[in-house]
Formats: sequence, C-alpha cells, structure tokens
Amino acid sequence: MGNCCRSPAAVAREDVKSSNYSGNDHGRKEKSGNKQKQKQTTVLTDIKKENIEERYIIDRELGRGEFGVTYLCIDRSNRDELACKSISKRKLRTAVDVEDVRREVAIMKHLPRDSSIVRLKEACEDENAVHLVMELCEGGELFDRIVARGHYTERAAAAVTRTIVEVVQLCHKHGVIHRDLKPENFLYANKKENSPLKAIDFGLSIFYKPGEKFSEIVGSPYYMAPEVLKRNYGPEIDIWSAGVILYILLCGVPPFWAESEQGVAQAILRGAIDFKREPWPSISDSAKNLVRHMLEPDPKLRLTAKEVLEHHWLLNAKKAPNVPLGDMVKSRLKQFALMNRFKRKALRVIADFLSNEEVEDLREMFSKIDTDNDGIVSVEELKAGLHKVNSQLAESEVKMLNEAIDTNGKGTLDYGEFIAISLHLQRMANDEHLHRAFSFFDKDKNGYIEPDELRHALMEDGSEDCTNVANDIFQEVDTDKDGRISYDEFTAMMKTGTDWRKASRHYSRGRFNSLSVKLMKDGSLNLGNE
Repeated sequence: MGNCCRSPAAVAREDVKSSNYSGNDHGRKEKSGNKQKQKQTTVLTDIKKENIEERYIIDRELGRGEFGVTYLCIDRSNRDELACKSISKRKLRTAVDVEDVRREVAIMKHLPRDSSIVRLKEACEDENAVHLVMELCEGGELFDRIVARGHYTERAAAAVTRTIVEVVQLCHKHGVIHRDLKPENFLYANKKENSPLKAIDFGLSIFYKPGEKFSEIVGSPYYMAPEVLKRNYGPEIDIWSAGVILYILLCGVPPFWAESEQGVAQAILRGAIDFKREPWPSISDSAKNLVRHMLEPDPKLRLTAKEVLEHHWLLNAKKAPNVPLGDMVKSRLKQFALMNRFKRKALRVIADFLSNEEVEDLREMFSKIDTDNDGIVSVEELKAGLHKVNSQLAESEVKMLNEAIDTNGKGTLDYGEFIAISLHLQRMANDEHLHRAFSFFDKDKNGYIEPDELRHALMEDGSEDCTNVANDIFQEVDTDKDGRISYDEFTAMMKTGTDWRKASRHYSRGRFNSLSVKLMKDGSLNLGNE
C-alpha cells in the first residue's frame, strides 16, 4: 500500500501488489459478500467521513498503484504542499486488503514522530476512498541514488545505514516489524546532498509482541531473511534486510542474487557472502565485520538494532574512508557482460535459425537506426533510433544493454549484435528457438549443459579467459548447484534480464507462497544447515 510520496517514474516501474494475494473471494456466498461490502463501506472505523477536497486542493497525479493513486495536494489553510494517497474502496476486494489499509494507518499513527519516518498528517475517508495525507518527499529514492552512483563511499554508506537501523530500532521499540526494508522504501526529503532520508512505506508492516513468530511470506526477493522463507520469523528479519542494503551501498549489487526467484531464495538459504570481488578487497575489515553480523543466518545470533548502532564501524563513521571504491559502475557492467556472453552466444545461435520473414522486420529496423549506413550503430544512433521506432526502452536500459552486450568496449553494435539485442527485448517467448539454442550447447544431447560444453562454446566465440567466464556463468545460472545447466535454468536466464535492480522491485505474496512450497519439496530449506 506504500506508493505515497513516490515519483511518477518510480511508481510506474514498480510492480504493484496483487489484490488477490490472500485467496480468491469470488466464490463466497451472498451473505459473506454483503458482509465484505459492509467492511468496504467503512474502512477506518474511528474516523468520521468527510470530503477531502473541502480541506485540500488535489493537484497533479504523482503516481499510481493497483490500490491507490498518489496526488500532490495543497492544504487550503496554509498552502503547504503534501502528498495524498487515495485508496479506492472498490479495489479493496478482500478482508485482508481492508486490514492492510487499517494496519498501515494504525502503525503510522502509532510510531512516534521522527525525522527518519515520513509523517502522516492525517487519514480521512469518504464514500469512495481512504485518503492518507502525508509529508511530501521530493528528493527521490535511495535506490535511484545508488544506481546513479554505483556505490557509496564507506563514510556515506555508514551515514545511510545509521538512519535505516535507527528506523528499525524505533519500530522494534514500539512493537512493529517493518517486513519490507529495501532502498526503494527510503526517500530523500529534498534534492540536496545532505537531505534527510525517510522511511516511507509501512504497507507490509505488522504489530508484534516479544517472542511472537510469523509465517506469512512477505517482502522483496533480494532482501528476505532465510527464516522468512522457512516461515518462522520475528523482528530479526529487519536487521537482515538492512544488512543487504549495506552490502549494496558498499559494492553496487546484492549479496544474494540469481536469474530466478528460486535461485535467489536458494542463494539466501545457502548464505555464502562474496567478499572477494571488487571492491571488497578495498573495503575496511570493520565494515565487512558488520555486514557479516547483520547477515548472520541464525536470527538468535544476529545483531539487534542497538548492537548494530553500537558497532565500532558506525561509531567511527566520520573516520571511515571517504574515497570512491573504484570505478564500480564499469566493474559491475563487466560482470553483466560476462553473464551476457553466454546469452549473447545463444541469441546469435537463435538468429542463425531465424527465417528471412522473421529477420525482415529486424533488418528494416536496423537500417532505420543505422543512419550513416556503415553497418554498425553507435550508442547515440541506438538511442535515437529506438526512440524513432517507438521502443519503450528507457535510456539507462539502452546504455546498459549496449555496454553489457558489447564486451569489446567498441561502443558500437554490428548487425548480428543488434539482432541479439532485439531478441533479448522480445523476452525470448519462442520455445522452439530456445530448444535450438540449448541443443547447440548440449553437444552430447543428455539434457544438460556441462562446464566443458560451455567452455568449448565460448572458446569458439573468441573468448580467451573462457574458464573463468564459464565458472562465473555457472555460479549464476546453475541455481540448483548440481554442476550443470538444465533446460529450465537456461530458459530462466534467457527470459529474464541480468539487472538485479529491476528484479528487486518484483513482489507478490502468492508467488512467494508457491516458491516456499517448491523449496520445501526440493530440500532447499535445509541449505545452510549442512
């Protein structure tokens, strides 16, 4: 429920929560349906109904989710600019939906006023909607600043971590588990470099009593603690999520990531943290020590919020190194490129099988983009051309695709690479194409791509360091860690992007409930206990 204060772009690109995540109510009897209608009529039982426009001018739309639309609103009495999230009662289809709204309002009212939490001015209700009037935050998401920078210096990361853990401490002190800590849920109050950072989203938060345990799987894939996947958790999950954010602040990617949700979950349960790749060798031992203790798999041994704030790295934050941690964006793009080398080869194989009819449209598009007709397109031509042919791709995505696919650093794409990009953008929906590509790598036709088969294929593609590349690819694509790549793992890689930043926004309670069942059946929930 927490899109309030979001920029329009942020809301537009974020997956909204499924209104049907708690089960299907369509088959209920008439009596139950009338009862649900009664609940929809009055959501906030302790608040009298009133017309919000009598007190506020509702201005432009700031963002839109499945349940709510967030508007800029202006207080008629003092002209203060605020954000108003209006949640349509028609969209609150289940009792759980209604309860989520009630709880979000109750928690925001319950938590004390603090500079690190977005302030709820008031909640009001009319016949059609519930309105949450909040402080307006105009400085953008912490998420976007990480993307823009690629990483933070240790000193800056320490300052952000302190704020996040202070929010956790405040929540826990007042009997609340946040349950969805991630960079997107923190906004800057303004665009200044030293702007206050504020937690904005309590839509998944829940009240708890000491010792109480919960089993509902909620949250966002990369930030989930292992005990959430095991359906037995308490407030310690917030420290884990904050530890994941700290890891990202310092190096630019999450500690546990893969091409599929199941792969991410298995990586979390395995709990192996990589401190070897750049820039970790340059990061202080004190910072790494804190990350380890926040990402302790056993919640009983994990640091509390108080212990994190008392850790020597945070206590000495002003003395933490204030130098950039290397050219992180370039380094990470190189890793994406390694990952994409396998995908690029597969896409090239598929392109070879395409009929003249299938290629014709792509050839025509290439000729439109290649304005100087030299057989290659530059980054500028690609951006301008995709705009000309009405591509929906964002500029940052074009840049990442271009750099990730062009591993030679030429800054250009030839016709074959352009076909590969186009296939990538089509999300590889054609199973026949995928089977052909898989068969190309699976030389012995045993249904799996083995390390040697991948190494030989990459050598054919002119890769000198193919052993290391193949190992990197296996680390990410071989999600069940059986030492080979199955067809399902191959298609998961081909059908999804390699940018974890997009995947971190995917959310669905129903999806994670079914994932939990899969993990239980395949024994993954025992990972990390071995």
